[in-house]
Amino acid sequence: MDDPKTLVSTGWLAARLDDPDLRVIDASWHMPATGRDARAEYASAHIPGARFFDIDAVRDTRSELPHMAPPPEVFAARMREAGIGDGHQIVVYDNSDVRSAARVWWTFRLMGKTDVAVLDGGLARWLAEGRPVENAPPSVRDRHMTVQRQATLVRDVTQVASASKLGESQIVDARAPERFRGEAPEPRPGLRSGHIPGALNLPFGRLYDADGTMKPAPALRAAFEDAGVDLSRPIITSCGSGVTAATLALALERIGHRNWSLYDGSWAEWGSFPDLKIATGDA
Repeated sequence: MDDPKTLVSTGWLAARLDDPDLRVIDASWHMPATGRDARAEYASAHIPGARFFDIDAVRDTRSELPHMAPPPEVFAARMREAGIGDGHQIVVYDNSDVRSAARVWWTFRLMGKTDVAVLDGGLARWLAEGRPVENAPPSVRDRHMTVQRQATLVRDVTQVASASKLGESQIVDARAPERFRGEAPEPRPGLRSGHIPGALNLPFGRLYDADGTMKPAPALRAAFEDAGVDLSRPIITSCGSGVTAATLALALERIGHRNWSLYDGSWAEWGSFPDLKIATGDA
């Protein structure tokens, strides 16, 4: 079901491409090991009118951690330069194995913008349906954006450590089971293997059907419950660096669970601190 605050179909977007208050964003991002260049791919072909959002550039430059959420004033300035502002309906898509559009959806939510949705199935589905693309950059005019950071949607390492120790919130990790259990090395050098003590594992790929679209709400709910998540309690989503954790957040929003937040530093932060406890295996 199309919802302009969470997830919309390719048909929904295609019918509105000429809407002057629509802004489309290509939020593709790839792990370095893939060798793919998201910006070059965007320049080669993108949905008509789409702007490119580089999560490694629109970030908090004060942090050494990868693509931490930017300060509100930085976000507002970068969006204004891209011609994205108040009154716009935003649709974010990607062509990425890690579903990076959800990360940009979360970033807009963090900044208090709710008229933002992810394109279900992303660019791959758009292309498979024979829909138009272009390689010309969009015509951009500055547009003012009012932002208000929503502190309840993000958690830092101190808050996550408290949740791990006291259990007031459930921590749900979106990484692959082998990484969660500590059986596979982390893709980023210098990180320990394992997971935050007390965390549950729900690999983000389990929230998608084989065609790349997100599963319907009943199946999403079942996936969380099968992972041992109590959907009546608060949830903190986590992953490797805060990208796939946003898919869990998007899915929770889709099923009406509003009491969630995202651990922005995720394992890139937790796994780098030798004084923080880690767990291995399934427990």
